[in-house]
Amino acid sequence: MRQIIPDDWKQRLNHLRLDLDARFDSALFSSLRGSRELFERYSAFMDRFYVGGWKRWVFVEPFSEAATLGLGGLVLLLALAVPAFRETADEDWLKKSDLAVTFLDRYGNPIGSRGIKHNDSIPLEDFPDNLIKATLATEDRRFYDHFGIDFPGLARALVTNAQAGGVRQGGSSITQQLAKNLFLSNERTIERKVNEAFLAIWLETRLTKNEILKLYLDRAYMGGGTFGVDGAAHFYFNKSVRDINLAEAAMLAGLFKAPTKFAPHINLPAARARANVVLDNLVDAGFMTEGQVFGARRNPAFAVDRRDESSPNYFLDYAFDEMRKLVDTFPKSYTERVFVVRTSIDMNVQHAADEAIESELRQFGRDYHATQAATVVSDLDGGIRAMVGGRDYGASQFNRAVDAYRQPGSSFKPYVYTTALLNGFKPTSTIVDGPVCIGNWCPQNYGHSYSGKVTLTEAITHSINVVPVKLSIELGKPNGPKAGRAKIVEVARRFGIKAPLPDTPSLPIGSDEVTVLEHAVAYATFPNRGKAVTPHAVLEVRTGAGDLVWRWDRDGPKPRQAIPASVAADMAGMMSHVVSEGTARRAALDGIPTAGKTGTTNAYRDAWFVGYTGNFTCAVWFGNDDYSPTNRMTGGSLPAQTWHDIMVAAHQGVEVKELPGVGMGEKLPKPSSSEAMAQAGQPKTLEIKPGPPPVLTRRGAEILVQVEKMLDDVARTANKSASGDQPAPAKPASSSALAFPENYAAATDGTANPALRKN
Repeated sequence: MRQIIPDDWKQRLNHLRLDLDARFDSALFSSLRGSRELFERYSAFMDRFYVGGWKRWVFVEPFSEAATLGLGGLVLLLALAVPAFRETADEDWLKKSDLAVTFLDRYGNPIGSRGIKHNDSIPLEDFPDNLIKATLATEDRRFYDHFGIDFPGLARALVTNAQAGGVRQGGSSITQQLAKNLFLSNERTIERKVNEAFLAIWLETRLTKNEILKLYLDRAYMGGGTFGVDGAAHFYFNKSVRDINLAEAAMLAGLFKAPTKFAPHINLPAARARANVVLDNLVDAGFMTEGQVFGARRNPAFAVDRRDESSPNYFLDYAFDEMRKLVDTFPKSYTERVFVVRTSIDMNVQHAADEAIESELRQFGRDYHATQAATVVSDLDGGIRAMVGGRDYGASQFNRAVDAYRQPGSSFKPYVYTTALLNGFKPTSTIVDGPVCIGNWCPQNYGHSYSGKVTLTEAITHSINVVPVKLSIELGKPNGPKAGRAKIVEVARRFGIKAPLPDTPSLPIGSDEVTVLEHAVAYATFPNRGKAVTPHAVLEVRTGAGDLVWRWDRDGPKPRQAIPASVAADMAGMMSHVVSEGTARRAALDGIPTAGKTGTTNAYRDAWFVGYTGNFTCAVWFGNDDYSPTNRMTGGSLPAQTWHDIMVAAHQGVEVKELPGVGMGEKLPKPSSSEAMAQAGQPKTLEIKPGPPPVLTRRGAEILVQVEKMLDDVARTANKSASGDQPAPAKPASSSALAFPENYAAATDGTANPALRKN
């Protein structure tokens, strides 16, 4: 074996290995020596620039640190700029907001418009010179001198605000404000301000100053649902922007800062005060003299009185947002930007909803410490017939029906009972209403008492809290209550609830938050025989020339079977008892089958009633924007009464449909004896409306105690004069009831002051 490889080959192989090793060592040595020589030459060259002593610390070190920090800053700026420049990825960025929509009601009558139509019908050269000067003097005096960001103006604003202890001046340039209008939202975050700054610089590189100013004047929101100064001039003054005078120009220029606060059709004194500030700015900026603005000060602008004009602004905002999302689904090749949209709104129902909300808040809002309300009326296809997003659109454009997430309280329980019916329970199934705990959380019923064995129908009728919690435990067996709550959430998703619904032990009694819109349309699943629908405002979309583009019944999402029809009918039957004999008796409609559920949250922060008939579904919410508690308002008080008033109007002239699981309904009970006496010509006892909470105030209790003591004194005096004996002082038997409102409420029989309702 050793003779397989000849000896001379072995010797040659050893020589080859030694040769390779030598070559490698030589190359490595040569390269290192060459590197050393290059380094020595570089060091010798750089020594020529060596600076020592004070020159080094004055010039070299600061420059070196600045270069290092500058490089790091550039890397950071690049990272921050990426999100901003993503907003400009669409090649059609200039037309992205260029959408003009005229809205019609369901019967084809115009109800309003939204959006803007960007065109050159009024070139910048035709805008009044005093309007241009007023805008620049107030919003950005150095507009033609900076490159998107006015650093001196920003520093001045910071100093002014620091001295004033609040926000008195804004530091955003016109270019920054245009960037926000085109690409960003109005949220007050550092991220938005950073993106705004980058986008402002980006706009400056692509548009001229005059183009930026023209876009700003055309697209800024000016209040009253108008965009652009020309639309605002027509809305407030009934004239073209070409024809406005200096006083009117100052009033328009004052709207850029806060169009809602300074809108002249809402608050004319505030608008005039703001216009006077604009005139001061014109003088301070040197654009005009005091003599030139004197006439405008003495003769301020008058706005057209539009207080009697009612426009469904909350609904229009929602419909316009839906329309923008719909346009995004159109093919990229489709360039049309002007549309006429027929919506689902019924203005008769809308007016009734507006009036009902305002009437209840004006009459009882102070007593209940409730300042806001919202409602949505929907047909069984999901079309929004009416929407009220707040008490006053002029005071607040925040849509509480669409954007506010509030705890639904017991109005969430129908999803729990539906889940129970889907898992083998029946309306007649019984469950014990007794103490239960999940961990260290132990739910309590409204009256802090228990009813023992009850059916599911009785539990939902009287809004018992313990039963839904026990159902969630039963539904989760053998995997625990968490699995049961997961089933409840899954059923709510089938109904159309898209709110987060985080898992908490109190989820079955409505501790998670939902919106009024989702809640109202989700309930349509019950009268729809188990089919869930999608909320929508748009029925038909046509171009400005009348060509049909989109239609809901043809192109919209179709109803989906969420639960079996039998379960939906059983739930309607159970929920009808809530109206006929439970917590929502005020919502009962004469001769119209009705079902629903009240809801009241902890500390009475939210009060709900969500109900439906064979024709419509409606959700009503009352509360406060700051989450402050109401004065013991329950879902069976103002919400149920408001729901009743709205639905009476909604069913006017409508063929009443059968409610599956309930039937055609019955007439309300015959008139009471007091009503019969009134019909016979005798005085009528006033109907009990949802007035102040049935709680005796401390002052009222003190007065009643004083009156009772006076009556006792009179009785003692009479007894003394009759018998000649001095009676022993007697303590008023009802003083404890009078001194403590809870005892008083419990002691009354419910005629003058009805006992507190369950939620």
